[in-house]
Amino acid sequence: MESGGLAAEPARGESGEHFLYFAYGSNLLKERLRLRNPSAQFICVARLQDFKVDFGNYQGVTSTSWHGGIATIVQSPGDEVWGVVWKMHVKNISSLDEQEGVGSGTYIPIEVDVQNQEGTVLTCRSYQMKNYVPAPPSPQYKKVICRGAKQNGLPSEYQRKLEDIETNHYEGPVKVFEEIEAIINKPL
Repeated sequence: MESGGLAAEPARGESGEHFLYFAYGSNLLKERLRLRNPSAQFICVARLQDFKVDFGNYQGVTSTSWHGGIATIVQSPGDEVWGVVWKMHVKNISSLDEQEGVGSGTYIPIEVDVQNQEGTVLTCRSYQMKNYVPAPPSPQYKKVICRGAKQNGLPSEYQRKLEDIETNHYEGPVKVFEEIEAIINKPL
């Protein structure tokens, strides 16, 4: 589903067949992202300057997928968000937008300039939630984010910051978390 024409257009600095995507939430974890977007290839760890991660519910409604607040990025001078740059085929823009709830208005696609650890600036597609009410994430959502941060070697200080996030203590089933667990725990 396209949103104002943005959904089908790759951001600057991308080839016609691929685009760069900056993930900072559950899509840090390769197994999570590839559930719906199999073309995703790891490019690098990168930093988004003057932003911070926050958690919330779009229009105050708790996520039915994650049963708690979900991650977004908000401008915050002096702060930084670490994440992963993924290279994806343009055919996955619609599935990524769908996963991010672009059609329902939960997130809007944005273009961000991030820096890799060598200082190179990369222009990437990312997502930001507007009109949200701050709310803690479920333990399952936090676990996926923290696993992704560890899996990709985000700076240890940033990983500790993620580990320190308070959750809402939700103990019920989380279908997407169970799907991810099944992939991770699948015998080789």
